[in-house]
Amino acid sequence: MTSATWLAAPTQGFPKPGAHTSGRDRGFDIGTRLDESAGLGRTGVLHTAHGTISTPAFIPVGTKATVKALTPEMVSSLGAQAVLANAYHLYLQPGSDLVDEAGGFAAFMNWPGPTYTDSGGFQVLSLGAGFKKVLSQEFSGTANTSDPKLHMQAVKASNAVVDNDGVVFRSHIDGTRHRFNPEISMRIQHQLGSDIMFAFDELTSLLHPRSYQEESLERTHAWARRCLREHRRLTEERNSKPYQQLWGVVQGAQYEDLRRQAARTLAQMEEDGQRFDGFGVGGALEKENLGTIVSWVCEELGEDRPRHLLGISEPDDFFRAVEAGADTFDCVNPSRVARNAAIYTPDGRFNITNTRFKCDFTPLVEGCGCYTCTHYTRAYVHHLFKAKEMLSSTLATIHNEWFTVRLVDAIRASIERGVYAEFRDDMLARYAAGSRKGN
Repeated sequence: MTSATWLAAPTQGFPKPGAHTSGRDRGFDIGTRLDESAGLGRTGVLHTAHGTISTPAFIPVGTKATVKALTPEMVSSLGAQAVLANAYHLYLQPGSDLVDEAGGFAAFMNWPGPTYTDSGGFQVLSLGAGFKKVLSQEFSGTANTSDPKLHMQAVKASNAVVDNDGVVFRSHIDGTRHRFNPEISMRIQHQLGSDIMFAFDELTSLLHPRSYQEESLERTHAWARRCLREHRRLTEERNSKPYQQLWGVVQGAQYEDLRRQAARTLAQMEEDGQRFDGFGVGGALEKENLGTIVSWVCEELGEDRPRHLLGISEPDDFFRAVEAGADTFDCVNPSRVARNAAIYTPDGRFNITNTRFKCDFTPLVEGCGCYTCTHYTRAYVHHLFKAKEMLSSTLATIHNEWFTVRLVDAIRASIERGVYAEFRDDMLARYAAGSRKGN
């Protein structure tokens, strides 16, 4: 397999969402492992109440029960095995009780396969609690993470809204005041009907000092226990519904001892006979240390349950994370950058609004099998963006989500065929060379 042939894979041969129903509503079967020298990576099959997911897998984000600019049928046609929605957004609009009445967010949006929801913890603090300024400084790279003044700013922002019960926030839609805590997050996610939900945790950043990270980790683990108890109660109360898995979220920022401690604690945690069905790796991750931090966590979690890495979508990050032991991933980035005219290719990214594409009558990527590349030209998509036509976002998003889903599918296939290292080296060398040249 070369770094380009995977992108041409036709839709035929990819199972429709939910097509593989094993009769199991939970559990993880390990397939092929990487050689020990290559890391902790493995393939596997993740079982849910609405079908199986072959891993490693990328899960497109449908924040408000929609992958922006695409119909669910389009998302299915590009090969996605599952989608992820957001508890915070659906709680505020249209309301988790309404979604429950509709039969859960999968039925609400007409998605036939497995689903994830995040707990809302990130959005509660970043959007609802005015914490976005702190995060923007961190992730833009403009902040000095050792600056005591920024430490104080981050702690002050957290202390203003976080207590041991939960988080107080205001709706970014209308300014109304709300509270999330473990019990509320569990209730909302049960109403949303996802196959896989995450425990409510506290968001911290690299700007928070170690002393606050320790305090936050203790609070997150107390919340995790409350989530387990409430999840069990709601599962028994709503026993006519399919089983919904609860995954714990491992925090600890960039500190090895905290990350390992958090992973061990969650792996061993049990309340009223309820354990976590899997785990998410969350919180602040420096890109250059991503693989190292994920490997710390996965070494402590053991192999029996699946691991999800929240919020990554760049090609080099996928390879690092897979080698470190992550099984599934989600990120808004493929659709977000598509709406801003950025196109993923095996040779890096380019902006389709560049003048040089005005008269370019070739596909976005030669040989790509996505609907956009097999039906439209760069010149046409360039025109749509320049004319501010809605179709521009649809066509660009189809391609970017296809690229991202198929790249992780190709990583899985390369592990199964025993050619992972060759595929990784070929793919990343080509992507980096194209990026240096500006594609």
